[in-house]
Amino acid sequence: MRRLGFYAAALGGLVLVFSFALGGDLAVRAAERPTLATISQALTCQCGCGLTVANCNHPTCSFSVPVREQIESMIGKGESGTQIIAFYRQKYGEKILSAPTTEGFNMVAWVMPFLVVVLGGALIVYSARRWRSLPAPGGASAVPSPQAEASPFDAELKDRLAREIRERS
Repeated sequence: MRRLGFYAAALGGLVLVFSFALGGDLAVRAAERPTLATISQALTCQCGCGLTVANCNHPTCSFSVPVREQIESMIGKGESGTQIIAFYRQKYGEKILSAPTTEGFNMVAWVMPFLVVVLGGALIVYSARRWRSLPAPGGASAVPSPQAEASPFDAELKDRLAREIRERS
């Protein structure tokens, strides 16, 4: 019954991971209401800083400054966030996106870290339970059990010890 609870918890964790992965796409959020902040956050600056277009820390960046101006112009023309991101994705490829899409093989980038953590935790729990269930070295347990004292063999040894002590004294 305990295993059933463990498997139910693991399955619930995987469902939670998938729901976060599917809801975490910046490009989807940028498509809802096109603003400069949401769209520039969904695009990676190509100047080499490794930041998003919104967060590029170069004041005169040759990439992020013109892209921000172009995004504002596209929003002003009434283009949707999806159209703007698709434009940059077509122009620069997948590398322009600050987060991988949640479709196709890119889903692995969202799911794999969580899956590794869940499987690693399950392996640790399995190993700990198996390790605890192994018998003690030498075949005897480290702490004597109450049943061992109540066995007839122990009573005979106690009687023999008592007799020998009386004989020597």
